[in-house]
Amino acid sequence: MTNRVFNFSAGPAALPLEVLEQIKADLPGWQGSGMSVMEVSHRSKAFVGVAEQAEADLRALLNIGDDYAVLFLQGGATMQFGLLPLNLAKEGETVDYLVTGSWSKKAAKEAAAVRTTKVVATGEDGKFTDVPARDDWQCTAGAAYFHYCPNETIHGLEIADPPSMGDTPLVADMSSTILSRPVDVSRFGVIYAGAQKNIGPAGLTIMIVRKDLLASSQTNLPNIMRYAAQADAGSMLNTPPTFAWYVAGLVFAWLRRQGGLEAMAEVNRSKAEALYAAIDGSDFYANPVVPAHRSWMNVPFTLARPELDADFLAGSAEAGLTNLKGHRSVGGMRASIYNAVPAEAVTALIDYMQAFEKQHG
Repeated sequence: MTNRVFNFSAGPAALPLEVLEQIKADLPGWQGSGMSVMEVSHRSKAFVGVAEQAEADLRALLNIGDDYAVLFLQGGATMQFGLLPLNLAKEGETVDYLVTGSWSKKAAKEAAAVRTTKVVATGEDGKFTDVPARDDWQCTAGAAYFHYCPNETIHGLEIADPPSMGDTPLVADMSSTILSRPVDVSRFGVIYAGAQKNIGPAGLTIMIVRKDLLASSQTNLPNIMRYAAQADAGSMLNTPPTFAWYVAGLVFAWLRRQGGLEAMAEVNRSKAEALYAAIDGSDFYANPVVPAHRSWMNVPFTLARPELDADFLAGSAEAGLTNLKGHRSVGGMRASIYNAVPAEAVTALIDYMQAFEKQHG
């Protein structure tokens, strides 16, 4: 495959080249069937095998116990902002939300449309550059669950260690950090993630749900909206996003060939440390997030002379470094360095940044 660029998109994001080559080879005649995987029935023995292997590989990567169900659902993680409170909380119960960026803020807003929702703390006054101190969280006794976003894609803010919430189930939107390192799944009631950052194509959402929460979940919902019904149907209550599921399975297998999440953690730590060191070692670039909560996956940075932003982006595109423009709500630049973004891409970006600073600084 030729003319590949280094893609720093926040999502849909880069996929491993090895996986793309496999997709290319499979498309005309998957498994000798004379059809692509997109043309095969989701009920067929062949596709059921793909689905089962994908789940097995994900369970192995994250060491997911038998007391959790794994769901492969349509739609993005945003759909779950409303479905989570409907499934996990009864009317009259309160759900708690920690707001540390745009995505957790949106999740709290959507939850508030269907259940009593309390924002226990927010970092908005500080422009989401730090996590509110734990002592300042105003949590609800007996809350149905506690929701947070371990990695805020837009602001580049990360909570590396899951908070301890006692008996309150911990719910995490891991869309932009899942599979970047090992995670102790047993700490969580629910983990959910849109696929389009570290898993595969957009249109698929992975959910890992503790089975006792499924057993006690609400039943006064249409089946398509009920996690328990989806689990009982093996995520095939309706036609699932088969192509995205197939690609996710290829990515899971690729991750296992790389040495699993322990190996990915070392690579990701090294990439992030190198990029932050380049930013911190310069008077021309800056990152606003407190160092203790800097993201491994999404690195925003600004130029000392914002009027040069357009020139920076034009030059980076010419150099084969794409999708570096920061989110419109933050401005500046953002490099998303997910699993499929190789270390060579970060090195190339640092070299370009240093050359640009030398020319314009």
